[in-house]
Amino acid sequence: MRNYLLIFLSLLALHVNAQSPIRKAQNSFDDAQQFVRQNIFDEALKNLDAAVKADPKFQLAYIQLGVLYKRLKNNEKAKENFRQAVNVAPVSDHVLYFTLGELELQTGDYAAAKKTLSVFLEKENKTTEFTEKAKKYQADCDFAIEAINKPVPYKPLNMGFYINSEYRDYFPALTADGQTLIFTRNVRGNEDFYVSEKKNNEWQQAQPLSDNINTPNFNEGAQSLSPDGKYLFFTGCNRPDGLGRCDIYISKKTGNGWSKPLNLGKPINSEHWESQPAISPDGNTLYFVSNRPGGFGGYDIWRSTLQDDGNWTEPTNLGPNINTPYDEVTPFMHVDGRTLYFSSDGWPGFGQKDIYYSRLQDDGNFGKPVNLGYPINTFNDETGFIVSADGKEGYFSADLGGGFGNVDIYKLELPQNIKPLPVTYVKGVVKDKQTLKMLEASVLIVNLKTNNAVYNEYTNAETGDFIAVMPVNQEYAFNILADGYLMYSHHFNIRNDDANKPVNFEILLDKITVGADVTLNNIFFDTNKYELLPASLVELNLLAEVLKSNPTLLIEIQGHTDNVGDLKANQKLSENRAKAVYDYLISNGISSKQLSYKGYGENMPKSNNDTEEGRSRNRRTEFKVIKI
Repeated sequence: MRNYLLIFLSLLALHVNAQSPIRKAQNSFDDAQQFVRQNIFDEALKNLDAAVKADPKFQLAYIQLGVLYKRLKNNEKAKENFRQAVNVAPVSDHVLYFTLGELELQTGDYAAAKKTLSVFLEKENKTTEFTEKAKKYQADCDFAIEAINKPVPYKPLNMGFYINSEYRDYFPALTADGQTLIFTRNVRGNEDFYVSEKKNNEWQQAQPLSDNINTPNFNEGAQSLSPDGKYLFFTGCNRPDGLGRCDIYISKKTGNGWSKPLNLGKPINSEHWESQPAISPDGNTLYFVSNRPGGFGGYDIWRSTLQDDGNWTEPTNLGPNINTPYDEVTPFMHVDGRTLYFSSDGWPGFGQKDIYYSRLQDDGNFGKPVNLGYPINTFNDETGFIVSADGKEGYFSADLGGGFGNVDIYKLELPQNIKPLPVTYVKGVVKDKQTLKMLEASVLIVNLKTNNAVYNEYTNAETGDFIAVMPVNQEYAFNILADGYLMYSHHFNIRNDDANKPVNFEILLDKITVGADVTLNNIFFDTNKYELLPASLVELNLLAEVLKSNPTLLIEIQGHTDNVGDLKANQKLSENRAKAVYDYLISNGISSKQLSYKGYGENMPKSNNDTEEGRSRNRRTEFKVIKI
């Protein structure tokens, strides 16, 4: 409002020279001033309307009508009156053209806005904050005019009355499997979280999330949900434990409930404004919005990474490829771990906040943002956009008319050119093989190319479940550990055609018993070689952890081959590979009293050697429990 108040105050100073020669018009204008001072705007507007009706050339009355309508967020009416003001009489303050051009931009009247802003720039012969912004607005006009001529597919679908209400419903957050939706609802000024579960492909009636999180006296909103639905990062404002006006908090799902929220503290939170968190799919990077010093504009997007000691690093600004001298808000990191969706009014767009996406590059920086296009973006503010794990649907909140409240949650099918990178996910439950009791177990999934964990979390002791997202065209080691049980080993080679094909597991763990054996599916050697490849170390370190946790456990490391080649050579190769595993474990602190090794060559196949798939299964490293 600062620029409008400057105009209004400067023109009021000219009030004596801008009076209407028509007494009736002047009297109505003077009466309007009394109502303005009392903030009785409806009466002020009536009197100002009477003034311009009595004197259609009463410029100052049009200007004040424009200011009031702008203050009341009626940009169409504001534009109409400012346009009248510049048409009825010469303009002494050139900023009036800027104000009209801005309103034309913000109501989608791009051709008129470009023309009006050009008039302003021609008349304003000095560089000011208005001239710089006018040039930016002209770039917006050029972008918008071209984009409108190339619309993207857009068919928003209201999420229905089980999600939306008579109140404001917004900020959707979705689990990777698309079965749980958490969103913010504003009931008479109080923001709380609501949750809906999908059953038989239908969303159920939304319910308050948890009394541990929702409060009657404080607002909770602007949340981010981890892909597995176990962690909720959210914004809490004016709380007793806050460091600033708004801070970021975390709550963990416990069974079917939620823990008391914990303020993330410094260095993420500060005495400034921190809000709108977005957690990366591996849980190791937190993106958020702040107005802390060191940024590029009013609100910028920052990030912090979780260290091995459980502390967050000092936040860093995402830099000029994302942030501008204007505002960047509502970040959302897709579960592909590379595609960041956010809103900004600083990049070329349609006039106010638009939705963009940017890809994280291999060097750790983000690429230039891409506007999602028209009519996903319009001259209105578009914020709070998220995308489903499969990349097919976008979810957002808006007032599109005909809904259940003045802001509802909608979904739309995403055009191909703005989709994230393809992913799939593994969803499983861990149980005791004999009793089928749910188990609390450590689930570790590591990208074997980058050696980074894409998932490292414990299953819920009550539900035993987990969800882990995996980008395609990668190989993954998948291991599960639970106290008193044999480790579980699996290997994923996720190809492009596996995208959006979820893997569902029921994992039954065997207790550690004499004679039990485990195939180590993530121990790798080059063909006819016995030097361990680096990708093997993740699983070997886990095996070492099991042995350290069970100091009386004695195992035999076994090497096996297929039947291709010489019998004696295969026997020697299998023995050398078993010894390589044995040597690695010894070098990492495992007592030789817990280990032995033996090569079995091709003598103990697990599958038929007539096919490559069968031969691949037979080329393996195992361990067998000899003594507990």
